[in-house]
Amino acid sequence: MRDAYHEELDSIGEALVEMARLVGSAIGRATTAMLDADLKLAESVIAADQKVDDLQHDLEARAIALLARQQPVATDLRIVVTSLRMSADLERSGDLAQHVAKLARLRFPASAVPHDLHATMLEMGQLAQRLMAKAAEVITTKDVDLALQLEHDDDEMDLLHRTLFQHLMDDRWKHGIETAVDVTLLGRYYERFADHAVSVAKRVVYLVTGEHADELQAASGATPPAPGE
Repeated sequence: MRDAYHEELDSIGEALVEMARLVGSAIGRATTAMLDADLKLAESVIAADQKVDDLQHDLEARAIALLARQQPVATDLRIVVTSLRMSADLERSGDLAQHVAKLARLRFPASAVPHDLHATMLEMGQLAQRLMAKAAEVITTKDVDLALQLEHDDDEMDLLHRTLFQHLMDDRWKHGIETAVDVTLLGRYYERFADHAVSVAKRVVYLVTGEHADELQAASGATPPAPGE
């Protein structure tokens, strides 16, 4: 019975990793669809979000069944409850990727993003995908140091988000109000996607240590290292 119980706990972790990989792929493909005005790709991203939703629903059902049957305590209870919260972060990330794809579909056959912002938006999409890939790795490895590093990595997304607003506020902006609204929304989608990746990593910290990431950093007096350090 205990072996089956721990196999079920492991399967919940595997489902989280699969969700993270799916939404990471989705944000990358949605970015391509948006920048290339690729309607077929946008439609595939929109349709694929159902699989993420189904995984979350299945994970929730299994987690609730575990709580009811096994009444886990201590670390096992923390795993189940934290997994439920991570699945919500990942499901929301999938929704955000879908929002990007829906905007690409709405503006087809034109691109939703003016050419002079393509490079910035591509960088935001690639960064979002990298952050979620790192979150998936954190779920798999339970590496606390790597998890804490994600918040530092997210600073790059915040900088790119500010860059978008500098373009929007520039007197030389010539793309009109509708495009300004599109760019504002897209910037927010990528920023929130990155925030959810960071949230997943922070929840892994809590799962492993029983302490919240912010409290752990404050207690150590340390800041996460920059990538490559």
